[in-house]
Amino acid sequence: MVSKLIDQDDRFLGILDRLTTKAIDDYYNPYKLFEWPDSLPEKMWWMSPELTTTHGTEAAARLTEEQLYALSRYESINFYSLNVHGIRELLIEVTKRIHTSGFETPSEFFHHFIGEENEHMWFFAEFCLRYGRKIYRQPSGATVEIPRSNVESLLVFTRILIFEELVDHFNSRMALDDRLHETIRAINRIHHQDESRHIAFGRELVSALFEDVKRTSSEEELRDIAAYIKRYMSYSFESLYNPQVYRDAGVENPLDLRRELLTSPTRPEFEKSVFRKTSKFLEKTGLIR
Repeated sequence: MVSKLIDQDDRFLGILDRLTTKAIDDYYNPYKLFEWPDSLPEKMWWMSPELTTTHGTEAAARLTEEQLYALSRYESINFYSLNVHGIRELLIEVTKRIHTSGFETPSEFFHHFIGEENEHMWFFAEFCLRYGRKIYRQPSGATVEIPRSNVESLLVFTRILIFEELVDHFNSRMALDDRLHETIRAINRIHHQDESRHIAFGRELVSALFEDVKRTSSEEELRDIAAYIKRYMSYSFESLYNPQVYRDAGVENPLDLRRELLTSPTRPEFEKSVFRKTSKFLEKTGLIR
C-alpha cells in the first residue's frame, strides 16, 4: 500500500509537513478576496493571445481584431469551465480516498486540498456565470474511463496531476500579463499560488504510487499505463478546442475551424509547450517513455 511507502520516506513526510503548514499560512477567504466589476471590457484580451487556440495559425490571419478579442473572451470562459469540471472530478476521487486504507498519511493534506479546490471551483464558476452567462458543458468523452484495478489510484492521481499542470501553465502566464484585466490576472494569480503546492504534492504521491505499481506489473501492463496516460494528455489538450467557443465568437463553420486548428502545423509545438514540464516529469519517473 502507498501508506507504507511514504510512512518510511522521510523526504516525502518532510515535504508533506511543509506543504500542509504553507496551506495553513496562505489561507484566504475567496468570498471576500475578489472584486467583481459589473462587466469587463470587450475590446481587450481576456486570455493571453499566445495561449489562444488560433495563435500563429493561418486561421488567425483571416480574423479581424474584433473576432480575435471575441475568441479570447469565449476561450477564457471555456478554460474556466474546464476548471470547474476538472475540479469536480478530482474532488470526487480525492474524497473517496481520504482516511481510507493506504492513504492515512496524506489525509491531513487532503483536507486542505479539498477545501482549496472547492473554493477554486466557486470562483471559476463565478467568473463564467458573471461574464459569460454560462458554464460550457463538459466535453464528450470526458470520463476517459479509468480501469478498476490495482492501478486505479495511480491513474486517478496522474490524471489530477496532468490537469493541474495544464491549468497552471495558463495561470502562471496570465497572472503576469498586463494586457489582461486585473480581475482576470487576480484569479489566475491566486490559483497559481495554490496549484504550486498541489503540483508538488501530486508529483510526490504519483511517484510513490508508481513505485508500488512497478513491483507487481508486467512490461505489457506498464506499456498499457503509459498509453492510457498519453491518451488522457491528448484528450485534455484537445478540450481547449471547443467548437461552441468558435460558434459563440461568431465564426462560421466552427467544426471546420476546430479540425483546421487541430491539424495546424503550430499545434504540436503548442501542445509540447503546455506539457513541457509534465512530460519531463512523467518521463523521468518512467510513467511514459
